[in-house]
Amino acid sequence: MRRSLTRSRTRPHPRKHRTLGVALATGALATGALAFAPGAAAVTPATATITANCGIYGSGQATLTATQSGTAATITLTSSIAAPLALSADSITSTLTFVKASGGTTVFSGTKNPAMATGDAVTVGPLSGTVAPGDSLDAYGGSLKMVIFGITVTCRAQGPQLPGPFVFD
Repeated sequence: MRRSLTRSRTRPHPRKHRTLGVALATGALATGALAFAPGAAAVTPATATITANCGIYGSGQATLTATQSGTAATITLTSSIAAPLALSADSITSTLTFVKASGGTTVFSGTKNPAMATGDAVTVGPLSGTVAPGDSLDAYGGSLKMVIFGITVTCRAQGPQLPGPFVFD
């Protein structure tokens, strides 16, 4: 009996070696997978502001909120411009065009908007678009076109976004 106790302490059973080896290999694979897993995409800044001029429909501050998931991105615009009449949810067709720092434009579009009562802040989005890593987008030089009851309202930024353009990962 004494002999078997000594032997078991100095040399574990072969199945224990295999189990330990499998556990170590699995842990190493999991660690390697985490090291090579893509990180969550992020856009910076997450929010920016502009001063928008919508001609006879008004002008004022607007906040742009951006999100990103891979090459898919969304922008939601909330303005200080009051809705001239009540609007039902998803009744505005919007096209938001940004100027790319590398040249060209990127368009975000959709028919998403909350229901708005007369006098509520006009909000559109999330509007969907496609971005590439490194894209730097600014609303200045672009436009927001909204079609409301068949009437097209075009708004333009009066200066660059603050604190700066959206930069996508």
